Amino acid sequence: MPFKHHASRRHKFAKSKHRVTNWPEYNESLRRRGDVTVWVDESVAHHWGVAHTGKRGRPGTYSDLAITVSLEIRTVFHLALRQTQGFLRSVFRLMKLELDVPDFTTLSRRAGGLEPLPRARTEAPVSLDLVLDSTGLKVFGAGEWLETKHGKTSRRRSWRKLHLGLDLETGQIECSELTTDDIGDPSAVPDLLDQIDEPLHRFLADGAYDGAATRTEIMQRFADVEIIIPPPKTAVAGPEAETNPTARDLDVLAIKAHGRMAWQKSTGYNHRARVETLMGRWKSVIGERLRSRTLDNQRTECRIGVSVLNKMTSLGRPTFERIS
Repeated sequence: MPFKHHASRRHKFAKSKHRVTNWPEYNESLRRRGDVTVWVDESVAHHWGVAHTGKRGRPGTYSDLAITVSLEIRTVFHLALRQTQGFLRSVFRLMKLELDVPDFTTLSRRAGGLEPLPRARTEAPVSLDLVLDSTGLKVFGAGEWLETKHGKTSRRRSWRKLHLGLDLETGQIECSELTTDDIGDPSAVPDLLDQIDEPLHRFLADGAYDGAATRTEIMQRFADVEIIIPPPKTAVAGPEAETNPTARDLDVLAIKAHGRMAWQKSTGYNHRARVETLMGRWKSVIGERLRSRTLDNQRTECRIGVSVLNKMTSLGRPTFERIS
């Protein structure tokens, strides 16, 4: 029951219990997340350098794949750029690969203009059940300890807002965007939808995305999409609700007739809790703080984080069954 309207009554409902049915496979996938060979495959060596194009000027030394792999290693093992360089040099030495490793200045410089690599898919999804949400990431400056002890924070402290779109069927992050903290959630929806190439079956989001602009944007891009966004408790049906109701009017009338909990269950809105779990995974695996200083590098850092989480998900996911 994720809707905050019922937070004061949540203690009255017994929490359901689940059991993982594929624990051996899932346990092995958790081990492989720290396996270096997962992140630095031998096939990377064939695409480490830049192929000669015949154009004038000095050719590049490292391909986008080389920079991406280096930044993925940095993200997975929580290394600084200098330590990333040393880590890769030792790995290549053990793998007996005669490859140069980009230094920390090259990684920082190339990160700002790094184009995302195409994501490998095992099979193309027929349609997506997309759920959106956002969370805040720290940039730099004093943290909560200084605020608690002295009642103030550093003037340089700032935040970024990370927007993520999760496919409920595959568990993969299908779209992402990093914005400044003054950008509202609905304003980020067009840029997120630009990254979706597959048909959209369902769109789920919390009440922050409620509004005609969001619904219109989604319906103009995707045909026959089901939009599941809870209207606020003060919402009223439109003037044509009795003769020509919109999808939002039907939601408002259903909540008024049967209650918000019944609406959540009938529409499947409770599945939105999965994206809350994703935000928790991001902050525990990737971290709740951005290391880069410029916005372009921070956006690349978040795209790398998305790639890392998707790779970890592809290694194995748990399956559950309810036991109580």
